Amino acid sequence: MRDGSIPGVHGRVRPLTLLGDPVLHAPCEEVTDFGPELAGLVEDLFATMYAARGVGLAANQIGLPLRVFVYDCPDDEDVRHLGHVVNPRLVETDGVVMRGPEGCLSLPGLEAGTERHDHAVVEGRTVTGEPVTVHGTGFFARCLQHECDHLEGRVYADRLTGWRRRRLDRQVRRAPWSGRDRGTGGAAEAGD
Repeated sequence: MRDGSIPGVHGRVRPLTLLGDPVLHAPCEEVTDFGPELAGLVEDLFATMYAARGVGLAANQIGLPLRVFVYDCPDDEDVRHLGHVVNPRLVETDGVVMRGPEGCLSLPGLEAGTERHDHAVVEGRTVTGEPVTVHGTGFFARCLQHECDHLEGRVYADRLTGWRRRRLDRQVRRAPWSGRDRGTGGAAEAGD
């Protein structure tokens, strides 16, 4: 992406991968080629995220098992954070553990109270291979942790237990996008 360009303007909107698809339940592969294909993927991720009205999107959510995610997310002070991370590593989570509503573009229309730390630090690379460190607090910290989970083959439903998990399982079964083979149990079956 060129400096000053609007992310996603040159990308194409791709279909979203929905809960139950095996690509969402397996760890993603490291990116080794920092060429034009990666730049195109990042553009497509932004275009797809904006079309779906999300605040973050991982590559496996469009069916590609690569360690890349994009974000355009506010923190709790309403400061906008915009960017992408290639080969991210969640290197720090601390602060208060907060339970807050969390949704996912791969579980459209659903959300559940999910526990996350209110501070997170992610290290990785830019689309051109330069090192990058991203610090997040509040809602943006939740976003960073959520996207890093995707790249490890987890969705927020995997963090739920008890009645919250049972309620989300029922909602997934009733969701119009859910097929018989889909359900929040898919991640557990994949070994997570």
